[in-house]
Amino acid sequence: MRILANDGIDAAGKELLENAGFEVVTTKVQQNDLATAISEYDVLIVRSATKVNADIINASKLKLIARAGVGLDNIDLKAAGEKGITVVNTPNASSRSVAELVFAHAFSVARMLHHTNREMPLNGQADFKNLKNIASEGFELQGKTIGIIGFGRIGQEVAKIAVGLGMQVLVYDYKSRVFDIIIELHLAYKQHNFKVQLSGQPMDVVLSQSDFISVHTPGSEEVIGHAELAQMKKTAVVINCARGGVVNEIALNEALKTGRIAFAGIDVFQNEPPTDDLMLSLSNASLSPHIGASTAEAQMRVGIELAERIINHLVK
Repeated sequence: MRILANDGIDAAGKELLENAGFEVVTTKVQQNDLATAISEYDVLIVRSATKVNADIINASKLKLIARAGVGLDNIDLKAAGEKGITVVNTPNASSRSVAELVFAHAFSVARMLHHTNREMPLNGQADFKNLKNIASEGFELQGKTIGIIGFGRIGQEVAKIAVGLGMQVLVYDYKSRVFDIIIELHLAYKQHNFKVQLSGQPMDVVLSQSDFISVHTPGSEEVIGHAELAQMKKTAVVINCARGGVVNEIALNEALKTGRIAFAGIDVFQNEPPTDDLMLSLSNASLSPHIGASTAEAQMRVGIELAERIINHLVK
């Protein structure tokens, strides 16, 4: 059987598939040409760049569509279901990488790195003292409260790191229940595990009491807009490493420009690449180009997990 890995696949995953007898093609087919080319393949692997719409699905003889990542919003699940095509993803592989990026943005704004990294190359000599004064107004994460909206795999990884940093953790999830998370510490070749118990809180409590708010809900439905931003502390930091559209960009732009909240960390955008400068023009935002799952370790895990799922599903 032939596999088109249209957005690529890690070498470890590719090797597993080839050893199992699959032919793996990694030559990129452009979006507009995919409906024509897809009939040559039995399996399609995509990340977020390729949109698997109904036209592509209906023109195919696919047995399986595999998403290298968590979200499935770039795949027409209804059309796939009508054709009996199985759709799988990799919910476990990239959680740690996304969670670490949350804190990369958190540290960036806490120590004003989002500002000094822009200004030092331009004004580091002439304006060094002023830049030092600005950056000296930073703060520590220890003792601060992080509110996590959506407590799936990524949200739980964020909580684990937060606990390790000495932060208070508030959780809002559609399932208001007690969550048990296992913290793993790998110290001097010895692993220590301990359990932390967190109780789900109402949304208004998380919004009003948190210093940092990080969103990890599935899909791209709006979670934070004007009303939610109005409930936050003026010193609050909003971080979106989930999906573009989860945080209303117009509302966030206004809140940051007026001082309604203090900072933002943004990895994902309503349109990618962005079609406006609502986020890009902000001086109090730490920005990255949708790289949450884009670490070498995550991509290796994604490739292996995808390969194993494909092999288990199709190899008898």
